[in-house]
Order: sequence, then structure tokens, then C-alpha cells
Amino acid sequence: MGVWADGPWRSAEVRRARVVLGVGAGELPVPGWRRVLDGWWRRGRARPEWGCAVAGLVIGFMGASAVPLVLGVCAVPGVARARRAREARRERERRGDAVIRLCALMAGEVRAGKQPGEALVVAVRESAALPEAGVGAAVIAAARFGGDVPAALREAAREPGAEGLHGLAACWRVAVDRGAGLAAGLERLADALRAERDQRADLRAQLAGPWSTVVMLAALPVLGLLLGAALGARPLRVLLHTGAGVGCLVVGGVLEAAGMWWAARIVRGAEA
Repeated sequence: MGVWADGPWRSAEVRRARVVLGVGAGELPVPGWRRVLDGWWRRGRARPEWGCAVAGLVIGFMGASAVPLVLGVCAVPGVARARRAREARRERERRGDAVIRLCALMAGEVRAGKQPGEALVVAVRESAALPEAGVGAAVIAAARFGGDVPAALREAAREPGAEGLHGLAACWRVAVDRGAGLAAGLERLADALRAERDQRADLRAQLAGPWSTVVMLAALPVLGLLLGAALGARPLRVLLHTGAGVGCLVVGGVLEAAGMWWAARIVRGAEA
């Protein structure tokens, strides 16, 4: 593209187009198809779970069967749900950390001499604990214009990961209505939320070992297929083109899925 742009055949129309479009001498406008692909990727339509379908296509081509492709396509919704659950958990953790920062920032602002309403507005904006629109705007409006701040905080606490705002609402009601120390209550609340977060992280670290063992055991059948293929036993042909092989594939897949589901259930129960 640079050769075309700087070559001797560059016409006056191209130069005028550069001036009109505001493109530099060493640049060219991005093609429309590339903008479409970039927007398609940024909007998240290209998801990693479709790798299951691609893997099924490759295995089906190697085994001369459409069964792996069908299984790969059927696995896409489950993998997508697991990915969304993982992203939701990360978002909850991020919002929980932001709530802790909010409490700490508000305590510092109150100790610096600001009024509770002004301190809450500053803390909400700087901590990014709540979205700027919706519940975040409602909390800021209630704090700024004398509304029911505890009610707005309880409404905001319905956001996943923002449950600590229930404690902030209680601190606000006790401090503002009864004259108790707001800064001290907020600091204790931040410490309690931080301890709870550390406890969850410690529990997740303890469960990482058993979960890794489960994943490794679940991957052993795939390793067995690879070893069989390396030894020339042609396991894909046996599994995909014989009745006994298809039966073993179905029973093994069901048992594999049941084992993974049971292990995930145990882990979720331990985390709860």
C-alpha cells in the first residue's frame, strides 16, 4: 500500500482525496471490509467457544466422520455459558474491590472535614464502584440533593458484587440519623469486606489443587487417543466407524460430562 501511495502513478484525485479525508502522506484510508471485521471482533461476536466447532471439524476430517463436528457444535453453548460465568465472577470481584475502595475513600474524605453527602459523591466517582448511569446516578443525586441515601445504596447493592453497600447504608443511617462516627464505621466496614475478600481468595487457592487434578483426569482419555494414534492403532476409526466404538464413545462422553459436573458442583458447594 505504501508503494501504491508513494509511487509515480499517484494521481491528483488521490491527493485531493487525502486532503479531503485528512489522511497523512504515509497513510491510506482503512478499507471498509477491515473496519467491518474490526467492529465485528470488538463487539465480541468472535467468541473463543467456537474453537470447539473448529476442533470438531479438524478431528472429523482426520477421522472421516461428521460426529466430532456435531459434538463440537453441541459443546459451544456449554463452553459459552462457562465463559460468561467466569466473566460474571470477575466482574463481581472487580465491583467488590471497588466497593472496598469506596468505603475507604469516603472515610478519608469525612476525616478530611467534608460533609457525608459530598464525601459520598467524591467516593462514588473516584472508586467507579457503580455505573455512572442508573443506580450510580441515583446515589449521587440522593447524596447531593438530600434524598434517601440509604434507600439508594440498598438499591445499588443489588448489583452483583456490590452487596457491601448494605453495610454502607447501615453506617449512613446510624451516623447521620443518630450522630455516630461515620468515618470509624466506614473503616471497620472496609476492613470487614477486605477480610471477607481475602477469605474467598484463600478458599479459591485451596480448591485450585483439587480442581487441577479433576481437569487432568478429564484430559486422560484425549491423551490415550493421542498415544493410540502415535502407535498406529487408529483409535478414531474404531470409535467413529464401528458399533462398539460408537457405544464406548457415547458411554465415555456421558461419564466424562457427569464427572465434570459433579466435581464442579462440589467446588461450588465448597465456595458457597
